[in-house]
Amino acid sequence: MASLVYNIIEVVVSVTVGLLTGSAALVSWGLDSTVEATSAATLIWRLKGEKNGGDEHTVLHRKKVALYVVACAFWIVVAAILYEAVSAFISQEAPGFNWWGIAILFVSLVVNPLLAWGKYRYGKRLDSPALKYDAKDTLICEYQTVVVLAGIGLTQWMGWWWADPVAALMIVPYVAWEAFEATKDARSVDPDEAEATADA
Repeated sequence: MASLVYNIIEVVVSVTVGLLTGSAALVSWGLDSTVEATSAATLIWRLKGEKNGGDEHTVLHRKKVALYVVACAFWIVVAAILYEAVSAFISQEAPGFNWWGIAILFVSLVVNPLLAWGKYRYGKRLDSPALKYDAKDTLICEYQTVVVLAGIGLTQWMGWWWADPVAALMIVPYVAWEAFEATKDARSVDPDEAEATADA
């Protein structure tokens, strides 16, 4: 739940500031946080189903739906990041500066490792691969945060307008890979097959 709340804060602050300042990197980072928020929400929904004693078919159905929701969110973010980056390259305008955007990035550098540790700890305790995978995803966001900070820094202090959209594009391979993996995992889950096995 803490991860969901913090990710929502990340989204609101980073996307708002990114749109106001014209920072493709900050908007892209915020959009990626929407996937984290979606993942956290669907994971909570899925785990509640398991906690409430749902049968195997119900649990697997929730797992499949959760994976497809996350996959769709990833693909949408890929498209949005590409649009923002291409628009920035076309306009060739350096983004403005805002301390709120810098602040949320620095806070994330501290908060995300703590969230990742908490997710991994509970994932190990509950023997939940999904939670441990989510912890890994949160740690990878550290890389994205550093990239975005570098892009904004080079733009503001070196005058390299192109550093901001380049930073945004550096997020795309990771998001696209996660979209592909989530889609593949969703397709591999078959609740009906599990039900048939149980009835056999």
